[in-house]
Amino acid sequence: MTSILGISAYYHDSSAALVVDGDIVAAAQEERFSRRKHDERWPGHAIDYCLAEGGLARDRLDAVVFYEKPLLKFDRILETFLAEAPRGLRPFLRGVPLWAKHRLQIAKEIRREMGPGWRGKLLFTEHHRSHAASAFFPSPFEEAAILTIDGVGEWATTTIAHGKGNQVRILREIRFPHSLGLLYSAFTYFCGFVVNSGEYKLMGLAPYGEPVWVDAIKRHLVRVEEDGSFLLNMENFNFTRGQTMTGREFEQLFGGPPRSPESPVTRREMDLAASVQVVTEEIMLKLAGEALREAGLPAGRRNLCLAGGVALNCVGNGKILRSGLVDDIWIQPAAGDAGGALGAALDVWHTFYARPRSVNAHDKMKGALLGPAWDDDAIVRAIAPFGARYQTYTDQTLPGVVADLVAGENVVGWFHGRMEFGPRALGSRSIIGDARSPKMQSVMNLKIKFRESFRPFAPCVLAERAGEWFDLDRESPYMLLVAPVREERRLRGKGDEKLTGLDRLKLIRSTVPAITHVDYSARVQTVDRARHGIFYDVIKAFEAKTGCPVIINTSFNIRGEPIVCRPEEAYRCFMLTHMDALVLGHHVLLKKDQPPMAGAEEYRRQFKLD
Repeated sequence: MTSILGISAYYHDSSAALVVDGDIVAAAQEERFSRRKHDERWPGHAIDYCLAEGGLARDRLDAVVFYEKPLLKFDRILETFLAEAPRGLRPFLRGVPLWAKHRLQIAKEIRREMGPGWRGKLLFTEHHRSHAASAFFPSPFEEAAILTIDGVGEWATTTIAHGKGNQVRILREIRFPHSLGLLYSAFTYFCGFVVNSGEYKLMGLAPYGEPVWVDAIKRHLVRVEEDGSFLLNMENFNFTRGQTMTGREFEQLFGGPPRSPESPVTRREMDLAASVQVVTEEIMLKLAGEALREAGLPAGRRNLCLAGGVALNCVGNGKILRSGLVDDIWIQPAAGDAGGALGAALDVWHTFYARPRSVNAHDKMKGALLGPAWDDDAIVRAIAPFGARYQTYTDQTLPGVVADLVAGENVVGWFHGRMEFGPRALGSRSIIGDARSPKMQSVMNLKIKFRESFRPFAPCVLAERAGEWFDLDRESPYMLLVAPVREERRLRGKGDEKLTGLDRLKLIRSTVPAITHVDYSARVQTVDRARHGIFYDVIKAFEAKTGCPVIINTSFNIRGEPIVCRPEEAYRCFMLTHMDALVLGHHVLLKKDQPPMAGAEEYRRQFKLD
């Protein structure tokens, strides 16, 4: 037996992943245990969980691999500072102690963490190679082109690679500071959202605007070539020399300073979001085509794998799928840096140990359900201190009870089975509701999630029914593809064309309005029995009751917090919000039956909900 622990840390979403004889045993982000969103610190809790799940002591591990090369990354930071000096001196001096204390001491920290009895191998791989490995090795393809796009690793910001069998070969790269991820993050910052966290808000805002700034972006900010390569005009960006993404040149180009966080979203931000989304999609499409050409894949076998933070741009992914460029596509569900831990471990198994690779008809991610689970008895012990009141059901009776709650326009917290790995809730740590309800989007955004009203919700649909409701001809189990709602499901009323901006939220756009975005699209998750178990049965029971195989699925958390991990966190979220019911394993809790939670009213009042 060969056991490999992959680790990512000290940038964004620290995580750990355990691979044993090529099988993905466990993977989790540190934030889920520490309760600090996007926690970048050493993933000690995630490591402990992975080893416990695998039944392994530290001294039994054969190898530990870090997902990037810190010395090479520091070389890039130092060289960038020298090129910009004396500008950027203050952030450079502020960052040096962090590098000296932690990031250049990774080897010592890992050996200390593993303990004196550990005699395994300590390995490092490159950042974008970790992404490429995470995209290809778990995929259902024997051979594929691989495209990785993010902010920056050591030097690379984009790579094209070829995967075949147990081999991944990097063919081309684009290097820092020219980065599609950082271009998108610059607009995220300028529109008043948090970098490395709010990019999906920018994507959700884009359909409310018009792409009026596309020419300006391509003329002043980024030069795009036909093969997808691109160059940023660094005079308009500040991220190589300051603590902000943009500077005065950017402000002059786009009509004033960045939007202040929490201030009203204006037409300018909507149009900027629409414009940078168009440019991003153009670059993604051209890079996808170039990746397939470089890999030399013939028609009928034009498979593409994607990873890196930009691969979470599910609108762009959907455009690639519908472009005709590819025959099939697979995207790593933990596409950001968290997935680098998994990719690094798989790369060591197949490359360092040179072990063969078998292909699964679906994929090897196990539905991304790789985190911890609690059985019914453990759940009862966890919620007992709250005085929680519940009823318990069986596998046969629970789906019908939950379907009835959802059909009654109740908002239901769903906590069942192993926690998801990656940023999406996929039916284990989810909040679910009736997609047919015209009021459900605003209710869930404002009363449950405490977030902006424009944010869309994703549908879960029975896999065998997906093509009847969306223009999608394949599975999408990881909620990483946006597809149009089918024409026959859409609704259009008189005067619709006169509404602009956020007023378009008032439109009833389809027979499932709660999950239909303003451009008649939806970020689809297909649900099947093999991956999703009883969650599939709930949707099946809902279809039997209503004739609709579609429900809302959003992550089980509230604004500013990670997705819940433990039963007690789920109960707290349930009690602090206006959620109506909570399912914990086989236990169903109704809000009306629960004793009051101290501080709940004050908590909601800060969001002006009470």
